Amino acid sequence: MSRNYCGKRYSVASRRDALKTLSAGFGFLGFAGLAAAESSSKQPLLASKRPHFEPKAKRVIFLCMRGGPSHVDTFDYKPRLKADHGRASHYGTPWCRSPWNFKQHGESGLYLSELFPNLANHADDLCVLNGMHCDQPAHAQAMLQMHTGSFQFVRPSLGAWTLYGLGTESRDLPGFISINPPTATGGAQNYGSAFLPAAYQGTKFNIQDSSQRNRRIDRMRRGEANPHGINNAVNDRLTNTAQRAQLDLIGELNRAKLTRDGHNPHVEAAIENYELAFRMQDAVPEVMDISRETDETFQLYGINEDPTDGFGRQCLLARRFAEAGVRFIELGHGSWDQHSNLQTAMADNCAETDKPIAGLLADLKRQDLLKDTLVIWGGEFGRTPYSDSGSGRDHNHKGYTMWMAGGGVKGGFSYGRTDEHGYEAIENKMHVRDWHATILHLLGLDHEELTYRHAGREMRITDVGGSVAQEIIA
Repeated sequence: MSRNYCGKRYSVASRRDALKTLSAGFGFLGFAGLAAAESSSKQPLLASKRPHFEPKAKRVIFLCMRGGPSHVDTFDYKPRLKADHGRASHYGTPWCRSPWNFKQHGESGLYLSELFPNLANHADDLCVLNGMHCDQPAHAQAMLQMHTGSFQFVRPSLGAWTLYGLGTESRDLPGFISINPPTATGGAQNYGSAFLPAAYQGTKFNIQDSSQRNRRIDRMRRGEANPHGINNAVNDRLTNTAQRAQLDLIGELNRAKLTRDGHNPHVEAAIENYELAFRMQDAVPEVMDISRETDETFQLYGINEDPTDGFGRQCLLARRFAEAGVRFIELGHGSWDQHSNLQTAMADNCAETDKPIAGLLADLKRQDLLKDTLVIWGGEFGRTPYSDSGSGRDHNHKGYTMWMAGGGVKGGFSYGRTDEHGYEAIENKMHVRDWHATILHLLGLDHEELTYRHAGREMRITDVGGSVAQEIIA
């Protein structure tokens, strides 16, 4: 079609031609969207990913001591507190010395309480963080901040961020496992993925009753002999082949939805979770079967002994999961919330965990895993250096202790300091955001670059803060 304008003839597209051209453009846009979705679906969400830079650690084992372990009775030696015992503190109740003696250990001369005689043999592996602090003195809020970086909003957990940034090295096991996670203090948020795809959330294992010392998970196929009489991971109605066919059908339907609607992380996560659950039926019974471990290994962890059997089994499983390629493993123990009965309850907690933790460090060393496994110990906050009841300690979020070992941190090293009584961090203070930033750095991840777009902005676990404690890195 052509028209005259100011004496000249111009070619003009008709309405029909314009719509034809625009529709072709829309088609190309749609094709580009489908291609992007197809490309994203080809790369599994849990596939191993390259870190931002060369990592010191490949995996994390977090020994989570629920309830707030008292730092002034464990790893923060305060001679002045002992000297001022019984005198009025600035907080209305008298200073309360530790009932336990401290002693220097190893070539480094780190001070450890007598509550940890076995861990003391690994003093030169420990990087003790005596300047920790957080924002809340309440258990639930502090526990959530320790795990997710926020006590106000639902955010992904540290394990989920780690898995999002690095993927997993295991095809048949979850990349993030939480054994006996906290329930009342934040619940599933402590191992959840929040706005990240569901594939990055932790898989919960409850192993509470240590009296069942010979329990196991069996995976028996239909028609096979079952000497133990236990089928923990079997579908009695479907054969393996039928399960596989059913899963293929569900996967085909989900992939058709992706092709039709474009990129959808929830659908992609569903596909991966179904596939992983199917493979776990064979992998989990194998990795959790500790019957082939030697008696010497059992003795190392305190397995089949009281009071160490329960936590000893968790620690041995952590080593086996680490060997199998699991990226982030958390073990729960507690409660350490000793407002009263400190001498008995604290001694019991340490007796249950000291030998298993020392055994874990020793076993990781002999398996040549400690050098690239970051082991972390600690709780949501510490305790006051004064007594709130005459026989216990109150919550203290202003200064407390955590420690790390392996995974590229300096061993036999103390970083940070609380005041002379142990109430508040005053030197080389490490906020929870700094702790997160440092852990991610050791894993080869820049906490400012590890982001996910949600609610209109790039989210990260450290929000708008966080500094890496370069001084503790070997």
